[in-house]
Amino acid sequence: MQFEAWEPVYEAILTDFGFDRAADDRVRDILAGFAEPFDLARLDISGESVVIVGAGPSLETDLDSLSDELLSDGPVFAASTAADRLREAGIEVDCMVTDLDKNPDTVRDLTARGTPVAVHAHGDNEPLVRDVVPTLDAANVLATTQAAPVGSVRNFGGFTDGDRTAFLADHCGARRLQFVGWDFDDDSVGSMKRQKLAWAERLLYWLERRRNERFSVLDGRRDAIDTAPLPVE
Repeated sequence: MQFEAWEPVYEAILTDFGFDRAADDRVRDILAGFAEPFDLARLDISGESVVIVGAGPSLETDLDSLSDELLSDGPVFAASTAADRLREAGIEVDCMVTDLDKNPDTVRDLTARGTPVAVHAHGDNEPLVRDVVPTLDAANVLATTQAAPVGSVRNFGGFTDGDRTAFLADHCGARRLQFVGWDFDDDSVGSMKRQKLAWAERLLYWLERRRNERFSVLDGRRDAIDTAPLPVE
């Protein structure tokens, strides 16, 4: 994903939520001050089928679908607290994607063990970036932003932890994306989270179009997705 392709969608997200682009830029620059260059060859998954694990309520039941056969077929990329549940189940995580808002201790542990973690900066998590990132093993941190990339801070597309995980796997060469632990209809969350889930769904639809792939997680939902903010392709 080139930023030129992502920027119109990013602008639509900023408008929809009323977010301040300058705040994203500011926290991105703070993260850039801590970040070291990350060798993306470490996440080369070219031609592999990747399991994209979300932190939705269905993860508990979806863990049953993470058979040895599925896991042996390729890497596991986990969004946010999905990494914790997978590790509790004895499933190794190959990459974690997070904005640090729920489980910074897990991020510390994974980076200390040598597992890559994509750490995201946005306008609302400046205290976490300042407090947590300096405590991580920087060699295992892939710094990301939803704004324009600068220095060692990259932008692969995506907005929530979940869909950013899919966009990262796409960038790293995944042949196929398989989804577990994803819930777009979660009555337990507030209005802001529901709005974010709507964008996650929308962005996955855009990604599957770009990849010429159909994600099973969107089956039965595509006709109801508001695609107006997405580029016409």
